[in-house]
Amino acid sequence: MDLRSYYRKLREIERDLRDEYVVVRSLATADGGIAGRLTEVAREVAARMAADGLAEVAGPDEAGAFRRELAEQKKREDQKRTAAQINFTVLSEADMRSLRKTAKE
Repeated sequence: MDLRSYYRKLREIERDLRDEYVVVRSLATADGGIAGRLTEVAREVAARMAADGLAEVAGPDEAGAFRRELAEQKKREDQKRTAAQINFTVLSEADMRSLRKTAKE
C-alpha cells in the first residue's frame, strides 16, 4: 500500500465533505459488514471509511430522511420517558388539615 496516495485520497475525500457530521451508508465487507446501514459520523471518520472501502457518503435526500427519522425516534423516546416519570408531592400536616377542611365544606 502506498501511504502517500492513501493519505492524498483521504484528504481529497475529506475536503469534499462540507458538514462536520456526515451520513454514510455501509458497504458489504469480507469480514461480515452488512451493506446499506446508515450512520452519522464525523467528517474525518467518514473520509477514512470511504477511503478504506467500508462505506460511501449518503446522498442529500437519503441523509435528510435519515436525520428526520432520528429526530422522530428521539421525540418518541422523550415522550415515553416523560410519561414514565412518577410525580409526587410531600405535604405537611398543616397542608393535610387544610385540604381535609376544604374537602368537608
